[in-house]
Amino acid sequence: MPAGTASLRPVAVSALIGTTIEYYDFFIYGTAVALVFGKVFFPELGRAGGLMASFSVYSVAFVGRPLGALLFGHFGDRLGRKATLVASLLLMGVSTVAVGLLPGYGTWGIWAPAVLVLLRACQGVGLGGEWGGAALLLAENAPPERRGRYGAYLQLGPCLGFFAATGVFLLLSETLSEQAFDSWGWRVPFLASIGLVAVGLFVRLRVTETPVFAQEAERAKAPAVEVLRDHGRTVLLAGGSIMVGYALFYLATTYSLAYATEQLGVDRGLVLTLLLAGSVLKGGAAWYCAGRSDRWGRRRMLQLATVLAIGWSLLLFPLLETARPPLLALGVVGAMVVLGCLLGPVAAYLPELFPTRVRYTGASLAYNVGGVVGGATAPLVATRLTGAYGTAEPVGWYLAGIGVVSLLCLCGLVETRGGDLRARSRRLLPG
Repeated sequence: MPAGTASLRPVAVSALIGTTIEYYDFFIYGTAVALVFGKVFFPELGRAGGLMASFSVYSVAFVGRPLGALLFGHFGDRLGRKATLVASLLLMGVSTVAVGLLPGYGTWGIWAPAVLVLLRACQGVGLGGEWGGAALLLAENAPPERRGRYGAYLQLGPCLGFFAATGVFLLLSETLSEQAFDSWGWRVPFLASIGLVAVGLFVRLRVTETPVFAQEAERAKAPAVEVLRDHGRTVLLAGGSIMVGYALFYLATTYSLAYATEQLGVDRGLVLTLLLAGSVLKGGAAWYCAGRSDRWGRRRMLQLATVLAIGWSLLLFPLLETARPPLLALGVVGAMVVLGCLLGPVAAYLPELFPTRVRYTGASLAYNVGGVVGGATAPLVATRLTGAYGTAEPVGWYLAGIGVVSLLCLCGLVETRGGDLRARSRRLLPG
């Protein structure tokens, strides 16, 4: 039987803390890209060229994420969820601390950005294995009628991770001189990860294996092959359905931070403060929509949120272009709220789409395939569009187009609310 409420608490806490740490590690890189990495690792390319190069390295992680999904998914479906999650947390933590210790271009020359690419790829591999395993930790323990609500604990992780990453950079940028921040201050958030990872490991090692996986009689010999052969269409549609969430997040945060501070001359502290406030409201929206998906249905909730995202895409960048604090706040904070609505039901929806024997691989691959298109390319395309047209407004149309594709993908998927995950281990899903 599914675990009771009391026994679910340590599982929920483990998923929340582990995912918060993983996303903190991932997001501090994005904030550092927007604020300082161009000067530290690509000084000879100039401001615009350094920013473009930094975003290119930033995107490397999204190539690593599907690889991580396949690697950790294989062992997660073969050996279990718990041990795989411990490994993914360690990989992410070690890679993040190493970035904080990495000398800049002035010391190591071309080797500095080369090693940065390698470490960023390792971050992507680590995160590629984290989300799917943590989602399964909750979904395979929670009762069917509360699966969306418990999945919300996982989706609060990225919100808290982003809050912590943005908060620490805001604190450092406000208390240090620009010279001190560019010289050593930016390294502090990366080095602090070692303590967070220690806490995460302590919590995660105390969690037991999920009952659904423990009772699965047949383990897939090659989970990736089975997923692509029998569930390839579901992987592509599920990945496509969350593309708009990835694109909206990275355009409303990393890209908007860089564009507002570098091109529009908006105070760095103001933008970071708005992002900090937005992350709080994003968490609230994710919590609410995840819970409502237990009553309204996962797909319906996601469809409503995607329509809202399409509309907000056309408002975000005109509001940003005004450079007026009230309108800028409306655009950025509103985008974060919409994002919370998009991401809330996902932690329950993706695991419900796949049978137990390949659930880790399927859910992880779908989640991270969506990130390649939505997260990896969005900042690069946005930077080029802005350079070509001299304004960020065309970026909104690009984002709205991604939203339309995500909406069409959702129409091709099935509703899964309240399904028995054990039953799904014995039959294939439609589509």
